[in-house]
Amino acid sequence: MDDKFKQLVREQFKGAKGTKELTGFFLEMFKEAVQELLKAEMDEHVGYEKHAPESSQFSNSRNGKSTKKVKTRLGEVDLEVPRDRDGTFEPQLVPKRKRVLEEIEDHVLSLYTYGMSTRDIESHVRELYGVEMSEATVSHITDRIIDHIEQWKARPLEKIYMVVWMDAIVFKVRQQGKVTDKAVQIAVGLNKEGRKEVLGMWMCENESASFWMTVLTNLQLRGVEDILITSTDNLKGFTEAIKSVYPTAKTQICIVHQLRNSLKFVVWKDKKAVAKALKQVYDAPNEEEGSRQLEIFEKDWSKKYPYIVQSWRSNWSNLATFFEFPAQIRKIIYTTNLIENVNRNIRKYTKAKAILPNDTAVEKVVYLALMQTQKKWTMPIRDWPIILLQFINIFGQEKCRINL
Repeated sequence: MDDKFKQLVREQFKGAKGTKELTGFFLEMFKEAVQELLKAEMDEHVGYEKHAPESSQFSNSRNGKSTKKVKTRLGEVDLEVPRDRDGTFEPQLVPKRKRVLEEIEDHVLSLYTYGMSTRDIESHVRELYGVEMSEATVSHITDRIIDHIEQWKARPLEKIYMVVWMDAIVFKVRQQGKVTDKAVQIAVGLNKEGRKEVLGMWMCENESASFWMTVLTNLQLRGVEDILITSTDNLKGFTEAIKSVYPTAKTQICIVHQLRNSLKFVVWKDKKAVAKALKQVYDAPNEEEGSRQLEIFEKDWSKKYPYIVQSWRSNWSNLATFFEFPAQIRKIIYTTNLIENVNRNIRKYTKAKAILPNDTAVEKVVYLALMQTQKKWTMPIRDWPIILLQFINIFGQEKCRINL
C-alpha cells in the first residue's frame, strides 16, 4: 500500500460520520478496482492498451460498454463492462449473465449445505450484505453445482482400493404429489496412500443387491480393476453381487449390523446377557475360538432365540472374514462405522429438510455434505505404513500394485 493511498484512506476516515459512510467508501474503492481489472482484461483480449498507436494493426477493437448491476458482499454496485467489436470478449472477473459475485455464491452454497431453506438464505443474505436476492436466484446458485456433481460422478478412479465400505442412506422425497423414500447408495474407498475417498453416490428407489451390482459395475467402468476387501451390511445377496463383479474380493459383513439385527429379537431382560455372549464370538482371537464361542452361544440360547443362531450360522463365512487379518486391518474392516459416520454427517447437514422436493435436491445436499466430510480427510489412516506392509504380506506386492 503506497503513501498516497494511505493518505487517501486517512482523509476519508476522518470525514466519516458512521459505518454507512465507510461501507460506501469501500464499495466505491471496490467498484474502481473491478473497473480497472475489467479494462486490463479487455487490453489482454484485444492485444493492446486503449489509444495505443499500434491499435490499427489489430483486427479487433473496443466497442463501448454495457452497464450491469452486481451483488457483492459490500452491497450492490453498478459496473461498466467493456465490449469488443467481434463480440468475443468473455470477462473472467464478472462473467456474462452473472449478477452475483462468487464470494456470495459460495456463502449461499455453504448455507444450503447446512440445511437452510431458500427463503431463509434469501433473508440471511439481505440482512448480512444488504442486497436483495430472490428465492429463484438462490435456487439458480445452488443449481450451478449440478454440472460439478455429474463430472464428479463420472471422474476416473484409481486401479485398486484396499478397502471399500458401502452403505445406503434414505431420504423422503416429494414425487408426483406423494412422499416416497429414496435411497442414496454411497461407497468410500481406502487407497494405496491410506487415504479415504468418497467414490460416488447413486440414487435408487430401494436399496437392493441388484442395484449394488450396478454401483460396482460403475466403479469398474471408471477404472477400478480390483478391490481387496469390502465391508458392507448383511443385505440379502450383497456378497454375491460383489463377487459377480470383483470375484477375488474378500467380503466382510459388518459385525455391528449383525449384532444390532440380532438384538432386535431379544427381550429387554436378556439383552445384556445375549450381547455379552455374542461379544465373546466376535472378540475371539481367531476363527476357531470364534466358532467355539458360537457353539456355546447356540447351546445356551438356541431354544429361546433360534433365529439369532440361524442368522450367525448362515452368515458365518462372511462374518468371520476379519479373523484372517492382523489386528490393525481387523479394526478397519469388521464394521461399516466409517461410512455410517459419513451418513450421520449427511443427516447433520440435512436435518432441517424433512422432505426434499425432488431427486435433484437430494443429490445437491448429499454431494455438498460429502464434500464437507471429505475436507476433513487430510491425512492417511493411523499406522498406515504398518497396515500397508500387512496388505502386501497377505495379498502380494503385485496384487496391491505397489512398487518397492
